[in-house]
Amino acid sequence: MKFGVMFANTGPFVEPDAAVALATAAEDAGCESIWTVEHVVVPSGYASQYPYAKDGKMPGGREDFDIPDPLIWLSYIAAATEEICLGTGVMIMPQRNPLVTAKAVATLDRLSKGRMILGVGSGWLEEEFDALGVSFDDRGDRTDEYLEAMRQAWSSDIASYDGDFVSFSDVYSRPQPVNRHVPIVVGGHSKRAARRAGELGDGFFPGRGNPQELSILFDHARMCAEKCGRDPEALEFTAGGPTTADYVEQLAEIGVTRMIVPPMAPAQFAEFGEEVIAPFSAL
Repeated sequence: MKFGVMFANTGPFVEPDAAVALATAAEDAGCESIWTVEHVVVPSGYASQYPYAKDGKMPGGREDFDIPDPLIWLSYIAAATEEICLGTGVMIMPQRNPLVTAKAVATLDRLSKGRMILGVGSGWLEEEFDALGVSFDDRGDRTDEYLEAMRQAWSSDIASYDGDFVSFSDVYSRPQPVNRHVPIVVGGHSKRAARRAGELGDGFFPGRGNPQELSILFDHARMCAEKCGRDPEALEFTAGGPTTADYVEQLAEIGVTRMIVPPMAPAQFAEFGEEVIAPFSAL
């Protein structure tokens, strides 16, 4: 089992020294990855329901908290680390121009020597879409097209794509990622997200669910991968939850290979590495 740190660009870690301390402590402890969150804006008094809390509000209940741009934050900590993977968890894909994003992600992948993981979601905060002038209703279809277009930009000598939401012909997108590929991890807890992971992703990270619920979603992702001629066993599954031996083993049994944990004080990572990462590394 690998371990990653979620919500890394929040709370005290929005500040430069604290960000570096978090990332280097996580890397030294043996964490495989570090993950950011994203909201371009948080509209005051939003009515949309945050899907990962019973009260429908983002953690802490505040609307005016700092959320640094995920790629810029990851670029900053990339310069202070050597091995830890750099993940967006998640980037709200339909809000972004796919070619601009493909270039930014590829640039970070090259500068970090191939450490980038692109976690993507279709978004839930309708008022944010309204503020950005992006349609909320077609965000799922838009996400699918953007992922296809970005893969073309990363992998093709000269790229073209013709879709309903993005079209371009015979363009060079340089630099390309280290392996002309950046792993895409699809976030979400619906069958639509599982389908997207199976058809377009390299991995799947449901934001909630017990092992039984997660197993159903993972099976659906595998089925969708197989239906479109992809290797279902190549999908990598990520999940969160308590790092107790019983729970970690349950997740491993259903195919999870990466667990995500919330950030902790940098001084706590050494103990976490000894008591959690080392014992479970063989799972």
